[in-house]
Amino acid sequence: MMDGKGKDRAHWTRIANDWIKWARTPSHDAFWAYRGQLAEFIGKGPGDALEIGCGEGRVSRLLTECGFRVTATDPVEAFIDAAKDAMSANAFAVCAADTIPFPDNSFDQVTAYNVLMDVEDVPATLSEVARVLKPDGILTISIVHPFADIGSFQNAGPNAPFVITEPYFERTQFEETMVQDGLEMSFFGWSQPLQNYAAALEQAGLAITSIKEPVPDPKSTPDRLKNWQRLPLFLWLKARPLAKT
Repeated sequence: MMDGKGKDRAHWTRIANDWIKWARTPSHDAFWAYRGQLAEFIGKGPGDALEIGCGEGRVSRLLTECGFRVTATDPVEAFIDAAKDAMSANAFAVCAADTIPFPDNSFDQVTAYNVLMDVEDVPATLSEVARVLKPDGILTISIVHPFADIGSFQNAGPNAPFVITEPYFERTQFEETMVQDGLEMSFFGWSQPLQNYAAALEQAGLAITSIKEPVPDPKSTPDRLKNWQRLPLFLWLKARPLAKT
């Protein structure tokens, strides 16, 4: 869930048990309303896949379902222990996202699911991802949509206006606590515009090849998420290494 440095590592270490409960409660958060589409966006294996910032392992388990041989990494040991207990992957490593302990050109697929918002140094992380990605490999990214970060719906009504309250172009740190169905979760990270991510990808020698703004599945979307059928909550990207000349 994070890169392992400074306040972000301390935060996610402190709330690790809360996140495990939150993520493993079926249909509790938005992941469940997008899960099927995420599997389709990632695509089928076979191949060697790396997940950075795996948390308790639910996306690693999805990658396994897609047919990949999965290596799951996270700097928080409690998350790796939880991912191991759930048999989420074939291999595991405790490491930061910008210090991946594998050789160059190791993976056909690298997945960064809702982790780049949590790392302090996105360019360094993507540079390391590019190093371990095979020349014909694919990086799959999910982030909270930068537009969704700068405002909120005015109320819970089905046609509630979305009110922008924060500047879009700034990189700002956020910390937010949510209470939902008896579970509490504290989130921490950085909000920044799409151009920052695009620049970091280009700097790392990675080219965006696909963009998707997914709409939650109508069959599995709770009322609290239905307004996100009108505006994008997540942004998904695929990127490939640029040909070296």
